[in-house]
Amino acid sequence: MQLDDLLQRYFASTDLSSVAPDTLAAGIEHCRVDFGLEKDRGKRFALWSFLHMFGSAPDLEVAFENDEDREAARNLMDLLAASEGDGAG
Repeated sequence: MQLDDLLQRYFASTDLSSVAPDTLAAGIEHCRVDFGLEKDRGKRFALWSFLHMFGSAPDLEVAFENDEDREAARNLMDLLAASEGDGAG
């Protein structure tokens, strides 16, 4: 899954600044539905990560049955949080 492909699929644009708020909300909801239906672990993780970037990811305990997947998600959240701190200086 490529980020540009996900943006195009869910928001009909790769430029988020041009996406109307209603379109953004509808795209996030569509992605949440796709996440719930997806069976492939890798694709589920990609969709969860995408939703996390928009502050709309389900809780880890709900999202992932597998402990390894939950740990990978925690690691991603830690990396993203650390990178936010790097950009402040």
